[in-house]
Amino acid sequence: MPHVSGLFRHPVKGFTPEPVDHVLVQADGRIAGDRVLAFRFASAVDPEARDGLDSWPKSRGLALMAFPSLARLRLRFDPEALRVEIREGAAVLAEEGLDDAGRRRLEEAVTAFVAASPEYALLENDGVLPLRLVGDGRTSRFQDRPRGFVSVHGEASVRAVDAMVTASVDDRRFRSNIVVAGTAPWEELTWTGRVRIGAVSFVPQAPIGRCAAIMANPDSGERDARLLRVLTTRFDQDEPTLGMLLLPEPAEPTGAGGGEIRLGDEVVVER
Repeated sequence: MPHVSGLFRHPVKGFTPEPVDHVLVQADGRIAGDRVLAFRFASAVDPEARDGLDSWPKSRGLALMAFPSLARLRLRFDPEALRVEIREGAAVLAEEGLDDAGRRRLEEAVTAFVAASPEYALLENDGVLPLRLVGDGRTSRFQDRPRGFVSVHGEASVRAVDAMVTASVDDRRFRSNIVVAGTAPWEELTWTGRVRIGAVSFVPQAPIGRCAAIMANPDSGERDARLLRVLTTRFDQDEPTLGMLLLPEPAEPTGAGGGEIRLGDEVVVER
């Protein structure tokens, strides 16, 4: 029986995934506590407008796509105290709150880390420095797409990719909110109609096109597998794709969708 085998939030865009035993799907189609903070370039601290919505393009901030070394950092966020801890191995690079002084120290620590990484030259591009930590720590807003969405993929799809390369490939590379066990490889790409996960009913929106972020090893921060090419050549995809975007179906009579999802919840596809 298909069921939820993994749940993740990513408090800071591009940094450590946070495995959890339950998530709250908001009526706006985002996971509470997911991507509530982001390190943005100096020239991109305000959102852009796209289709009438706020857009935060990942190309204008720190993201694994261009800065794979970020995967080496371990980040912990306390949503109650609004406090961020960033480690590299056993070393604490910074542990600060989100007041102005705390944000500056977090920005300085992350800038120093990137400056010592293989991606240091990117900091010299126009409009990059100083890096700015934006977000209130509560509002989920820094997803790759203006509409937000909940992301899901099947364990079996990731195992199929893992079998094609010598590097270790696990769910963390794909940074989805929900991982589903008990489905066939790539089955989630065929979902249409309605998908019920636990008590939440979703409408599938589109398969997830992938970027260079998936090539970054989630432990070492090295690009150790050409997974974009693997997806297109070994699985005959026109574009590198893994996973599905979902939106909660509005509930009647309130019109508000969303709800809680827990590990082990059943997944039912209603075609």
